[in-house]
Amino acid sequence: MPESISRLMDGEVDDTEIEIVCGQLRRPDAVATWVCYHVIGDSLRGSPSPRPGFAARFAARLASEPTVIAPHAQPRSQATRPVPVPWAVAASVAAISVVGWVAYATLDTSPTAIAKAREAATVRAAQVRPPAVPADYLLAHREYSPTAPIEGIGPGLRTASAISPNARP
Repeated sequence: MPESISRLMDGEVDDTEIEIVCGQLRRPDAVATWVCYHVIGDSLRGSPSPRPGFAARFAARLASEPTVIAPHAQPRSQATRPVPVPWAVAASVAAISVVGWVAYATLDTSPTAIAKAREAATVRAAQVRPPAVPADYLLAHREYSPTAPIEGIGPGLRTASAISPNARP
């Protein structure tokens, strides 16, 4: 049992064992072992130990504090008031105006820009496609290819298999 408590404190207990070890901690001797191990750990880390009677003083101070079930409600005058609708509309119009102004300032409306836009719209896919790379170039430079997951197997090679007509089922 002390070994399992030590492993629990070190975070080395498996998920399957944790219920068993926590069940063992219900026994008084296991709790004493738990406390003893924590005192040992505190002394190894150099943590100061609490003064005698700390737990009793803490319990007394905790018991003397009032229990707050719900916070006090603020008076209506101190509560935050909602923003009036005209201010919200004005803020939205201002934001849209700034975005539109910045977008309009970046547009190029010269006749050459419009001609370039029309030319770009009529480009065919064949004009955009890069020229094909010859297979011998790929085979010659396969060792420098970052796409080869296994050394010695080129990315340009394919594996194939066939069933022999004389093969047994």
